[in-house]
Amino acid sequence: MRILVVGGGGREHALCWAIAASPLCEALYCAPGNAGIAQDAECFPIAADDVDGLVAFATEQAIDLVVVGPEAPLVLGIVDRLEAAGIIAFGPRADAAMLEGSKGFMKDLCDRHGIPTASYGRFTDAETARAYIREQGAPIVVKADGLAAGKGVTVARTVDEALDAVDQAMNDKAFGDAGAELVIEEFLPGEELSFFALVDGETALPLAGAQDHKAVGDGDTGPNTGGMGAYSPAPSLTPELEAEVMGTIILPTVRGMAADGYPYHGVLYAGLMLDGGRPKLLEYNVRFGDPECQVLMMRLRSDIVPALVASCDGTLSNFDLRWSNDAALTVVLAANGYPGAYQKGTEIRGLDAAAATGATVFHAGTAADGETIRATGGRVLNVTARGPSIAEAQANAYAAVDAVDWPNGFCRRDIGWRAVACEA
Repeated sequence: MRILVVGGGGREHALCWAIAASPLCEALYCAPGNAGIAQDAECFPIAADDVDGLVAFATEQAIDLVVVGPEAPLVLGIVDRLEAAGIIAFGPRADAAMLEGSKGFMKDLCDRHGIPTASYGRFTDAETARAYIREQGAPIVVKADGLAAGKGVTVARTVDEALDAVDQAMNDKAFGDAGAELVIEEFLPGEELSFFALVDGETALPLAGAQDHKAVGDGDTGPNTGGMGAYSPAPSLTPELEAEVMGTIILPTVRGMAADGYPYHGVLYAGLMLDGGRPKLLEYNVRFGDPECQVLMMRLRSDIVPALVASCDGTLSNFDLRWSNDAALTVVLAANGYPGAYQKGTEIRGLDAAAATGATVFHAGTAADGETIRATGGRVLNVTARGPSIAEAQANAYAAVDAVDWPNGFCRRDIGWRAVACEA
């Protein structure tokens, strides 16, 4: 098969790495890709949200399968366009991608189909939103309805903080059109968990559990980020909990989407909160998590390509994926200053030394400058390793991190701390 992966981050590098290992993969392309992806696929400088350009490229190159990494092109309807051109595409169509494209859409779906989630209200008027916040009190969560590059959520500890979040979104337009409508919801305490399933419109196939670290600093301190590291398996995801999540959240969503006229195909990523040991849905994403995808691909022992195709053509019921018994852990190396302002273009050295430890370094925000690798993003590298336990995977990952020579970057030093504590 001739396969195109859309995107240029760490998630897409992990997908390219796994797809390139498939005997079914005859040729692999990535758009736009990055310096690391270029080791596994031929990269072309087409932006991930350039739907016209991507469809034209896939048509010209006689692509058999397009795997869409990020959410923006899915919401823009790239799968619809590719299917109209006769090309198989992994991911939901635009109407189903609204599960991530509109938080209000997702919450209303939960309400219609009895899926456990936080209580909420939807608002297009700032004063009405403020009145709701004053009535509900704090802590409370304020979310921009649309896509805001992971920056549209405020977990407000005080009423004043929540009111400020409303002003920033609706009056200051901090998130552009994404903040024209707000979802304001109950704060749920507990432990967050990432749950993934492949879906083919009717059948859902659960993937291995994973857990990420959103806060920028050790001990889960500081502002939230796109993710500073992840590990798999997640000790809190017991077989009993997985069955409960499938029965109360994932399958009702798949059936509800089909019943509502939006059959879902692709990967369904549920952000969960374990509230008193019971799972509630925080949000849905319509693509693999980043950096959770990296640890999932490291543990996957089945050929990923047939599973991706089965999700597209409705034959997932025939699949049973195999996973390594080893744990996997990834540490994000980010540019100094992230998630705020950061410098681009700094040189990264020591990547061969990191790989020599046995780890795999997935590139998230890099570009090649001749023989030199330079940082181009906030999250730049995902240093990923396996081990018989999460503690050993952690030790292996940090040994590789310490081999990277990049004075302009930093990382958390405690990725996996919850799981390691469980193992102790």
